[in-house]
Amino acid sequence: MKFELKEKDSQSKARAGVIMTDHGVIETPIFMPVGTVGTVKGVHQRELKNDINPDIILGNTYHLYLRPQTDIIEKAGGLHKFMNWDRNILTDSGGYQVYSLSANRKIKEEGVKFKSHIDGSYHTFTPENVMEIQRTIGADIIMAFDECTPYPCDYNYAKRSMHMTHRWLDRCINHLEKTPLKYNYNQAFFPIVQGSTYKDLRKQSAEYIANAGAFGNAIGGLSVGEPAEEMYAMTEVVTEILPEDKPRYLMGVGTPINILENIALGIDMFDCVMPTRNARNGMLFTVNGTINIKNKKWADDFSPVDDMGITFVDTEYTKAYLRHLFTVNELLGKQIATIHNLGFYLWLVREARKHILAGDFATWKDKMVKQMNNRL
Repeated sequence: MKFELKEKDSQSKARAGVIMTDHGVIETPIFMPVGTVGTVKGVHQRELKNDINPDIILGNTYHLYLRPQTDIIEKAGGLHKFMNWDRNILTDSGGYQVYSLSANRKIKEEGVKFKSHIDGSYHTFTPENVMEIQRTIGADIIMAFDECTPYPCDYNYAKRSMHMTHRWLDRCINHLEKTPLKYNYNQAFFPIVQGSTYKDLRKQSAEYIANAGAFGNAIGGLSVGEPAEEMYAMTEVVTEILPEDKPRYLMGVGTPINILENIALGIDMFDCVMPTRNARNGMLFTVNGTINIKNKKWADDFSPVDDMGITFVDTEYTKAYLRHLFTVNELLGKQIATIHNLGFYLWLVREARKHILAGDFATWKDKMVKQMNNRL
């Protein structure tokens, strides 16, 4: 496992780098399509690889632990083999899912007891067993178990929660050292900075996480309802402190504009359900702004879904046809929109990388942010 910084932008903190793992090279900045339950919803692995072409995708510890369960994944030889994906995978630790189950969980020092959203059965996640679960799932990058605080969040709660996340991190590291790899490749570990939207807590947490000396570092607890300006402010505080020679991952972010603004603040890795979830609701992201394909105005628009033609769906189908598919609730409509959106997100981060390497990222970013802010 290796990270190399290739270029830094002179007018912002944007960086272009390369992460090397046993499953191949990840060029940063990168967007990771979310494959929550071992599938990027509605997309074949062949389309994912050939048309969307991400270097890495994300799986979810909480969901995979509940279904198909870790013994099935282990019998298959790990998640890569189970889902037939030979590139990189990152698993998040389940902290965010536990946060979103607020009515069905109890957080204690030992760990979190939660009720399954599927059948109501009770389970416990601790820093130790979450490390074991992620060893069994077999992702290339695995995350520390943390508590994701809600927004808004009381200062004292955020402080207590942050310190617990730090204690849990120490337990994760101790246990990981005793837990052997299950498959014939390495796994990199990322701890997670917390601290809600409080600058002093974010600073403290970033220092603690930086001192853990892990392969890379993540920023959690943002994109949970706070205004974008607060997200950017917290990201800036944290990237000032996190080591420059390690990848930085901002969890669960965000819109195309959020991604460009955070690249400018020194973030290397992103994931978000937005391109897939919004696609299923008929929202398309494009270089000129967002399209609600369900709107009547597209009913007789026989131009391609997107003239840029990033993926095959953009030029094979028209806006009128795609709107028709949504009108009749045909699954193909959701699939087309999903492939388009993911293709656009991957194009965006790769274009950002090109402009960082070319030295004109800041100018390009400002122009793109303005353009993408339109509703078409």
